[in-house]
Amino acid sequence: MTKRFWLSALAALVLIALGLFFFVVPREVDRRMNGVAMPPGYEATPAARTLHGRLFVADLHDDALLWSRDLLRRHDYGHTDLPRLQDGRVALQVFSTVTKSPRGLNFERNPSDSDTITALVMAQRWPPRTWGSLLERALYQSEKLHAAAAASGGRMQVVRTSGELKALLASGGLGGGRLAALLATEGLHPLEGRLENVDRLYDAGFRMTGLTHFFDNELGGSAHGMEKGGLTPFGREVVRRLEQKKMIVDLAHASPKVVDDVLAMAKRPVVVSHTGVQGTCPGPRNLSDDQLRRIAANGGVVGIGYFHGAVCGLSLGDIVRAIRHAVRVAGIAHVALGSDFNGATRTAIDATGLPLVTQTLQQAGFSEAEIIAIMGGNVQRLLLAQLPE
Repeated sequence: MTKRFWLSALAALVLIALGLFFFVVPREVDRRMNGVAMPPGYEATPAARTLHGRLFVADLHDDALLWSRDLLRRHDYGHTDLPRLQDGRVALQVFSTVTKSPRGLNFERNPSDSDTITALVMAQRWPPRTWGSLLERALYQSEKLHAAAAASGGRMQVVRTSGELKALLASGGLGGGRLAALLATEGLHPLEGRLENVDRLYDAGFRMTGLTHFFDNELGGSAHGMEKGGLTPFGREVVRRLEQKKMIVDLAHASPKVVDDVLAMAKRPVVVSHTGVQGTCPGPRNLSDDQLRRIAANGGVVGIGYFHGAVCGLSLGDIVRAIRHAVRVAGIAHVALGSDFNGATRTAIDATGLPLVTQTLQQAGFSEAEIIAIMGGNVQRLLLAQLPE
């Protein structure tokens, strides 16, 4: 064999490996990490379908922007895309941006000195500016959402103000035909330690901001971090700036001390976008009854997740059991849906199964008024009151 032959063979192998890395691996990772316990093909009762068709359905947390899926095209894996959200009659979806995740991720203790998102970013062919900057990763995901909305032919609109949401509500069609999209962050490490980057995120359309994710950062402790401390002085500055700009603070993944510190200083309602409750599912990320009461006193809203770590199961009954406990402790006005769709999680259903949530709430004895509040009415009220005018 000649040297030229071996070089050609090596080059071919490199090209094959690159092709697999860029075009096959991201999709397979997505497919394997975002599964469902109940396969699609969901059939709700006529009574549930009728009520569900009248609801304003809102979900507080979806990580679809992390993945290479086209939001406008239907897929047979993952949890959401615009067609499936429309099938589920979702009127408003909060899309969060994931920018960093530690190796060996777990619910107990994670250091901040590693990151698995960098390889995914490169494999999905994101711009080089995102490879080394968490801020640029957040901004790029904002660009993805705005580009999808612009190409949707009016089927999706990114909402930045209460006026825009009011106009969409007045125009009709939210749910089966149109989707309001709200942009959020999964932690504020994309600030990269600079307060002025709050303004950059605001200008890019972000209106809800988690403070921490699976590791402690410059703002304070994570429920899954090494120290699990409270707000740092920088974290307090950031919370004040967020409130000045009417950006909603999200306490999902925050350490108990950060929850305490934020609730002690907050002048505006907070959310916990995707969580469970200790009363039905003990765990480091789930809310105690005391926290539920204080979030309710703050005027905030708690989104109940659909994944095992939130509700200690993968059935609709597990989700509704957590909802019932949260309603009993916090009150009906403070409970919502927070699926954690596409969050590298296995959930009970995908978005097309949402009529079954309405059905399970009916079967559990919730009244129509209570179901209206839980399925999205509470989120609508909060956003109309708290988004910038």
